[in-house]
Amino acid sequence: MKRVLSLGVFLVFLWGGFCYAGQSTITESEGYACMGEDRTKRQTEELALQDAKRQAIEQVSSYIKSETTVSEGKLQKDLLRAYTNASVRIIESEGRWDTEPPRVGDCYRVRIKAEVIPDEKAMKATSEAEDMDDPSAPLKVRIWTDKKQYLKGERVKIYLKGNKPFYARVIYRQADGTMVQILPNPYRRDNYFQGGVVYEIPSGPDRFDLEVTPPFGEEYLILYASTEPLGELELEQTGGVYAVKTALKDIGQMTRGIKITGRNETRTGEFVEEKLKIMTE
Repeated sequence: MKRVLSLGVFLVFLWGGFCYAGQSTITESEGYACMGEDRTKRQTEELALQDAKRQAIEQVSSYIKSETTVSEGKLQKDLLRAYTNASVRIIESEGRWDTEPPRVGDCYRVRIKAEVIPDEKAMKATSEAEDMDDPSAPLKVRIWTDKKQYLKGERVKIYLKGNKPFYARVIYRQADGTMVQILPNPYRRDNYFQGGVVYEIPSGPDRFDLEVTPPFGEEYLILYASTEPLGELELEQTGGVYAVKTALKDIGQMTRGIKITGRNETRTGEFVEEKLKIMTE
């Protein structure tokens, strides 16, 4: 039997297009620096971290070169330009000195998992020009609903489509701040999807429906997707879905802790975050 998941969903505004600002690439890299007469311990550690960040950008650029080959190289050129001016956000880091405490001549090595975020303006131009269904382009996953407006008692249908195979997580944040993970869920544990296929939520093995009820206010559908398995959250089963126990501020960070499998030499995973803002009343 299906469980009706009551959600305050009255859509008076819905933006469901592809959000270029949500694209990034996650990789692992190392940095290295040595302490000298004119360089303190902290300065050495910072130099090693900057070296690791540079390595991360270089690895992602190499990955882009190997994975994107469309439009006679134009897309690849545009993407490389976007990643040349990328910013780097540290997800995880672990450093080690040759000796502790370090002495002059000792070296520091740091290993990081980092999110490389391309230049927003350059990615906007690229996203507008590229084909949504082209599997040789960076990962793009679109999320949308069946209608732009819902009335009390109606049921919401959500759809997903990516340009290549991807792992996904969909979280619904309600007006009262509570969050539920509707995908994967206790009855649809497999969160790996093929590219070029439209998937419907809820459907198939799902045992819940999304019914429009109070409380009303500002709500969100949040999609996380990657070419690699996503990081774990703290969840608690409640009927056909999971209640999210992880704090909102930590969800993005923990989800970005993807499990890079090393199937490619650059050890990278493409990542997308999409939001649908929903005003309910």
